[in-house]
Amino acid sequence: MRSRALLLVAVVLTAQLCACTAYAGSGGDGFSVEFIHRDSVRSPFHDPTLTAPARVLEAARRSAARAAALSRSYVRADAPSADGFVSEVTSRSSEYLMVVNIGTPPTPMVAIADTGSDLIWLNCSSGGDGPGLAAARDADAQSLGVQFDPSKSTTFSLVDCDSGACGELPDAACGTDSKCRYSYSYGDGSHTSGVLSTETFTFADAPGARGDGTTRVAHVNFGCSTTFVGTFIGDGLVGLGGGDLSLVSQLGADTSLGRRFSYCLVPYSVMASSALNFGSRAAVTDPGAATMPLIPSQVKAYYTVELRSVKVGSKTFAAPDQSPVIVDSGTTLTYLPEALLDPLVKELTQRIKLPPAQSPEKFLPLCFDVSGVPDGRVAAMIPEVTLGLGGGAAVTLKAENTFVEVQEGTLCLAVAAKSEQLPASIIGNIAQQNMHVGYDLDKGTVTFAPADCASSYPAPSPSGSL
Repeated sequence: MRSRALLLVAVVLTAQLCACTAYAGSGGDGFSVEFIHRDSVRSPFHDPTLTAPARVLEAARRSAARAAALSRSYVRADAPSADGFVSEVTSRSSEYLMVVNIGTPPTPMVAIADTGSDLIWLNCSSGGDGPGLAAARDADAQSLGVQFDPSKSTTFSLVDCDSGACGELPDAACGTDSKCRYSYSYGDGSHTSGVLSTETFTFADAPGARGDGTTRVAHVNFGCSTTFVGTFIGDGLVGLGGGDLSLVSQLGADTSLGRRFSYCLVPYSVMASSALNFGSRAAVTDPGAATMPLIPSQVKAYYTVELRSVKVGSKTFAAPDQSPVIVDSGTTLTYLPEALLDPLVKELTQRIKLPPAQSPEKFLPLCFDVSGVPDGRVAAMIPEVTLGLGGGAAVTLKAENTFVEVQEGTLCLAVAAKSEQLPASIIGNIAQQNMHVGYDLDKGTVTFAPADCASSYPAPSPSGSL
């Protein structure tokens, strides 16, 4: 990936906030990059000592922490910050990674790709000390993975406090040099801070994709992180949320790419990467596509739609009035209000003819013993579950979207009860497996379509490293 020859077609794109210039791959139809689950063999954080069920259980535990952080972000969305310029965002725990190449010449970095936040930020080294950066550096900052050295890039610059981009930060502070500083806190007590900057980002296209080239985007606003205290996975974070500072908005504002992206998530059991698509490649035109309108969210970053019902067989259970649901790739489980979860669990218990099993975690409400059942027969014993969503859309979840093996021989429902503090349900990434999911901010829609996601990204051998 890193050595792929550059195929550049110059296309000037002017963005509202970042004055982006993109040089798109052949045909100018957008680009696709590798979307890597953090537990996959392609991830630098893959733990080969864990069994497949153990990896799923660990992901479910991270999911519970992320759902709790989403709850806190809703509660604090309108609350003033305690120290003047700290904004609490979602948990830094997320499930998918992407490679970004930053600077000139490019430095490859493996960053969390997060649909639940907006700001792009990457770790910066002390080599970037200069006007604005030296003053921002914290002696207690932890060294994390790969660090970008701004002093070695010919395209790096700092953002002024009076810029539109600085104004888009929830909170910002200015030093005597009038450069824009930020500080983000996370639900687990960790935090990052630095200076808002601009840089050229390079995205290597998927192997075998049309054009098989490179997309370069200049003047992308990002946080040059000079401090991180806490624990973190990755070299930074790429926000894919709905706000103006996200990668999606910066790529698409006033450009031919549009503010749209899509992904197709392979099941946890499949050793392959998923695809993350931008531009026209993000259009979801697969058979059976269901499109629903986005609805306003208290937190702008979140992609929220209306949840109307849950159906199993001939039984339909209506959602409580005004039931928003967040579509989030960073949350593993699906979370529903108890008014929907309880009848769902009862109906599934009656329909699934398998012996019950003890749940390994109290938040997993329904488990079965499948130790004596051949793998090919389990899925046939589980009924489909259909989510009724806004605009009359219906998304059908198969067995792989609703149940996961969390211990050898123990199959559990990948749906849990949402907390009372979280005013929205969550459609997590297990429910999105083998779905082509497209987000279109220009049209204000989200689209789901069933797909064979293992064929969506012709990735290298799963044993290969990034």
